[in-house]
Amino acid sequence: MIDYNPKDWFTFIFRFHQADTFRKLLPMIVVISVYSGLVAWLEAEVWELPDTSRVKNVSMLHSLLGFVLSLLLAFRSNSAYDRWWEGRKLWGSLVNNSRNFALKLSALLPAEDGESRRLFRAMIPNYAFALKNHLQGQYRPEELVAAGGFELQQLDASKHVPNQLAAVLVRKTYELQKQGVLTGEQLLSVSAELQSFTDVCGACERILNTPVPFSYSVFLKKFIFFYVMTLPFGLAFNLGYYVIPAVAFTFYVLASMELIAEEIENPFGTDANDLPTDRISANIRRHVEEIL
Repeated sequence: MIDYNPKDWFTFIFRFHQADTFRKLLPMIVVISVYSGLVAWLEAEVWELPDTSRVKNVSMLHSLLGFVLSLLLAFRSNSAYDRWWEGRKLWGSLVNNSRNFALKLSALLPAEDGESRRLFRAMIPNYAFALKNHLQGQYRPEELVAAGGFELQQLDASKHVPNQLAAVLVRKTYELQKQGVLTGEQLLSVSAELQSFTDVCGACERILNTPVPFSYSVFLKKFIFFYVMTLPFGLAFNLGYYVIPAVAFTFYVLASMELIAEEIENPFGTDANDLPTDRISANIRRHVEEIL
């Protein structure tokens, strides 16, 4: 995720960062510019159509379609941002539940039970790192910590790693209750945090595995393409060769909105505008280690 100062306007205007859509769209912008120049040349030099009334209806049609396209792009951007923000709220709840679970265990576990404290101190952050990697489709054992009788060799990378770590947490908590370290009431007080780990994982998987419907995404791309490709025919009579920057800029704005929506609709990846799950996981590890 990009860290920035929202009040620094001039830096935004004159800097092209890695996630800037201009870099990705530059080849298409060049093609659209050449195409617009060709249409302007044909209308001015080859076809020599002096009566601009013939294209008035085309301009009116573009105005109407532009309004419809703006509504579609607004809906597309809002739906993508809702997915991004829901993912951020889920990871925020994971942070809070990890802290609450560690605080309760710090108060309930005897000071002399160092093995249990070491296990929970390692496993709670392990779950955050495993969930991050699971959502990114990878397995990175170097980010996990072995402690309290738990060894990394116990994990099967071909299976659901977050579920395996959650099972270790649940199993250890119930063992403490059977041993009399935790009472039944104390077990109930930490059950909500134990359950929340799997709840957060399931909600994140729902966002990840439910993309925007294919037909909707394809239709919007086609709409933008045909709108921009027909735009020079309606503007060339009035703008002449100035239609080239006008159409190029219109394409840049419309296509950038779609690219941004595509990037943030899956907030758990490694793109520049995705959630800072690495930083959040590291903060969970630091806070849990401080508490326990």
